[in-house]
Amino acid sequence: ARCHDHKYDPITQKEFYEFFAFFNNVPEKGDANKHGNSPPMIKAPTSEQQIELRALEHRLEAAHSRFADLRSQVETAQMEWERALPREGGLDWTITRGLVARYALDGDLGAELPEAEPSAEPEESHESKAKFVEGAAVFVPGHLGQAAAFDGTSFIDAGNVGGFDFFDKFSLGAWIYLTDSIGGTVLSRMDATDESRGYSLEVREGKVHLSLSVRRLDDAIRVQTSELLVSGQWHHVLATYDGSRAASGVTVYVDGGARELQVLLDDLNQPFTTEEPLRIGARGGPERRFHGYVDDVRVYSIQLEPAEAAVLGTFRSIDRIAAIPSAQRTDQQATKIRRCFLESYSPPAIRRAWQDLLQSQERKNEFFEEIPTAMVMAEQETRRETFFLNRGEYDKPGEKVTPNVPSVLPPLPSSPKKDRLALARWLVDPANPLTARVTVNRIWQMYFGVGLVKTPEDFGTRGEGPTHPQLLDWLAAEFIATGWDLKALHKTILMSATYRQLSRVTPALYKIDPSNRWLARGPRFRLSAEMIRDQALFSSGLLVEQLGGPSVKPYQPEGLWKELSDIHGYTQDSGDSLYRRSLYTFWKRTIPPPSMGTFDAATRETCVVSETRTNTPLQALTLLNDVTFVEAARVLAQKMLRDGGDMASDRITYGFRLVTARRPNSRELEILLNGLQFHLSDYRIDPDAALELAGTGEIPRDEALEVTELAAYTAMANLLLNLDETVTKE
Repeated sequence: ARCHDHKYDPITQKEFYEFFAFFNNVPEKGDANKHGNSPPMIKAPTSEQQIELRALEHRLEAAHSRFADLRSQVETAQMEWERALPREGGLDWTITRGLVARYALDGDLGAELPEAEPSAEPEESHESKAKFVEGAAVFVPGHLGQAAAFDGTSFIDAGNVGGFDFFDKFSLGAWIYLTDSIGGTVLSRMDATDESRGYSLEVREGKVHLSLSVRRLDDAIRVQTSELLVSGQWHHVLATYDGSRAASGVTVYVDGGARELQVLLDDLNQPFTTEEPLRIGARGGPERRFHGYVDDVRVYSIQLEPAEAAVLGTFRSIDRIAAIPSAQRTDQQATKIRRCFLESYSPPAIRRAWQDLLQSQERKNEFFEEIPTAMVMAEQETRRETFFLNRGEYDKPGEKVTPNVPSVLPPLPSSPKKDRLALARWLVDPANPLTARVTVNRIWQMYFGVGLVKTPEDFGTRGEGPTHPQLLDWLAAEFIATGWDLKALHKTILMSATYRQLSRVTPALYKIDPSNRWLARGPRFRLSAEMIRDQALFSSGLLVEQLGGPSVKPYQPEGLWKELSDIHGYTQDSGDSLYRRSLYTFWKRTIPPPSMGTFDAATRETCVVSETRTNTPLQALTLLNDVTFVEAARVLAQKMLRDGGDMASDRITYGFRLVTARRPNSRELEILLNGLQFHLSDYRIDPDAALELAGTGEIPRDEALEVTELAAYTAMANLLLNLDETVTKE
């Protein structure tokens, strides 16, 4: 219906675009992130993480409360401390948390700030005396009257400092004085080409500009302030980044206050690490060099907070701020002297309460960042206009359309807005039978191998009609009536007489109904790829049944990704991550997990609601040799030896029951015991082979068990996991 009215179903081309209009206001770039989820995202904590997060929030609230109770004591103690401060004593204090490096001039590093206001003309240039100071413990007071001068030809090479990447938090700042409108680069780790990697903090046409770039034109974050800086005046500029890979994670402060930003590009998709050194006053060629004065350049390995930015943007020393009556201090001056007092000069009880508050906030923030994310679809306030496209061609718009649903289906419920929320409510409205019918049909398909409607992807006139229409209607109506209770739906099907039938088929019945469409017997078909792996892990006791959490990377043949992709290789997980349900297995669209692909799992390049099932020799080879199944067999063998009894027949029966949920008959048991004896004899001749098999996988072998016996039982457990009955639902 994208190009013309539907040939078979009552859906018009116009209705296609009306339905499309619901989604035509999603902020989708069409370019997924190569590293992690693509925005927009929400935090998706597990149950355990929710409990831990609540505990951290309660601890933070308690710390806030304890510090608030000391507010009057803080005020009194600070006033007493300020009165005791010697005037003109040169006392200063600054933010050293996360400080990686700081640039200042050589000379008397303990000197106080000059009398001149920051807007005053610098007295003298001391470019030749430039000094770079490294280490978070070093504090160098600023010298606004003795700053390094840059005339468009000079710069300072600070070396390998500030090697940040797009997942790192960092902050870059300096005092600058523009001598003209040219500005230039304040500091950078980047060359001057459009293909350059790295970052730069610049002034362009009077605006503060931050660039985090792989390619300037299409793979970067570039923002600039809306307001212009004033030439002939000192300004403090600070840019912070939160490691989110988004322009929304950048804040630019001028003179201690956050400024409105213009986003020039918001599409950073790759790491921007570079071999370029940190340069002060330059970014490659002369056209990028700074014109003016620069002092007190700082590099932090954290995202500084607004209060910390206010401190850095306040040029006055602590003793000079203390000399100003408290009612006449600016907010930034008040913030600086208060933070200085709390962190360095307050009484022990106050300082402990303050530090507890900071640490509680930091612990909560760190934990919150560890919580995995889930991608969601955001609704933009301003909807794009949607047009009927003639013959479906994007460059031939026709009539303008608004969001709506096909007229053949029930209308939208009354809603003030026709948005995706209204569409979601329409989907589960009891008056709309389609959602429930499709859902129960897919659940039925999972249990019987084929749905009541054989074409789950097509409920239209060209799809196959239901074999049991009244049953489909009844299940759909029950599903709605129970409040869309999936557990109740599963239980209803599982406890039905139809499902509990034997799967055995007589020749006469097979002739009448070979595909069991009329349900005269129970279902019999091979399990899905995910279920085959999960039941092997479950039978052995390895399956980790934790719910939720990020994707995991279990065993995979070495080098597979490098053969098929020129980007990052596959880094296998360890511990519990190797044994999570297959639902959580990391899936690269063009390189699916190989064992699942062998068992016909959909590649996920397109939506598939009915997987194919084949029977190939490669499937048996996977079950017999893949490390997941061999390790599961070895751990199952350990259970058989430890918990199955003292007799070989008891151990084999125990393992057989764990895998198939029944006892072996006498003939089956005889075959299995003969196989056990064969492998025992074989491994006694070749103990090295036994040791190799018993050491498969990450789980340590039980060294209390004799190796050749463990290897023989492992071979038998592997056989059990490879039985047709094990991988077949019947």
